[in-house]
Amino acid sequence: MQYITLNTGASMPMLGFGVFRVPDKQECFEATLEAIRTGYRLIDTAAVYTNEDAVGEAVRAAIAEGICTRDDLFITSKIWVKDFTDESTADKAIDASLKKSGLEYLDLYLLHQALGDYFAAWRALEKGYRDGRLKAIGVSNFYPAVLANFCETVQVVPAVNQIELHPWYVQAGALANMRDYGVVPEAWAPLGGGRYALENETIGTIAQAHQRTPGQVMLRWNLQRGVVVLPKSTHAERIRENFDVFSFTLTEEEMQAIASLDMGYSGTRIKHFDPEFVRSCLGTSRISR
Repeated sequence: MQYITLNTGASMPMLGFGVFRVPDKQECFEATLEAIRTGYRLIDTAAVYTNEDAVGEAVRAAIAEGICTRDDLFITSKIWVKDFTDESTADKAIDASLKKSGLEYLDLYLLHQALGDYFAAWRALEKGYRDGRLKAIGVSNFYPAVLANFCETVQVVPAVNQIELHPWYVQAGALANMRDYGVVPEAWAPLGGGRYALENETIGTIAQAHQRTPGQVMLRWNLQRGVVVLPKSTHAERIRENFDVFSFTLTEEEMQAIASLDMGYSGTRIKHFDPEFVRSCLGTSRISR
């Protein structure tokens, strides 16, 4: 495992295990426990994933098996935008995440979207950071202009910004922006959501040269850019495969070839600007423009 140092001084694993779209409790529990058995120490969940409890159960099971201690693990969750109403509501959401997971603290807690009154929610996260419930705090889906304004305004600069990062959405400008503020980049959908990966000739050729899978090459590419990656799978073989990305290195030419696949946009990102999507997040009938 490789680690990266956060602005809090804490060490964060650069390879994690994501549980997005694994709402079934038993399936999430089994997949998370298998990931910890494999060697993953960073687990990424969220309130809106509705599986914080299953992750907590897997953590306790792994500790009971003697695989690891709680200090060995780096557990991340996120507060959803419906709890951005005010500081008090956000503070209760933090406690709800802790209660659901059955954990005394979270190693990292993120604002899930830059929607609603996220400044009020952030003040609650700052409070949780200061009182020890949250060992580090950060954001997710904060793009450059929003992140810059945020970092210049808040008292505690985010430790992490989790955004979409993969060969078809390289986001070099976003990475440079994060470096300027000392914010660690973390990739959701590091495999591009499965899009094009298996059939892409460039990635396929590089994978053959290293006797690796296209997925392993894509994860390695982001790791070498200094990006924390969060692959997700519920299949034991794929969980183990995604973990085996530290025993080979891509050349600079290969890194550039993969970066050249950049489309410069993401269909996933478009929803963040869609009024109906925003309404569904905030639970309101109208949006102030």
